[in-house]
Amino acid sequence: MSEQKKIARRSFFAGLGLVAAAGVAAKLAPANVAEAIAEQPAEPEGNSYRLSEHVKKYYRTTTI
Repeated sequence: MSEQKKIARRSFFAGLGLVAAAGVAAKLAPANVAEAIAEQPAEPEGNSYRLSEHVKKYYRTTTI
């Protein structure tokens, strides 16, 4: 019976830590995600290198 109480206590404190971490993450996150995305600079004009969707897909396939 003692072992079962330890497991329950551990899972309670693990859940408590998870809730605390989620609260901190929510507090530090930007208030409006769309606003944060809009603040990113636009892509340069001209014939310079552009990070397009097919390039992003290639980079994702090369990661281990």
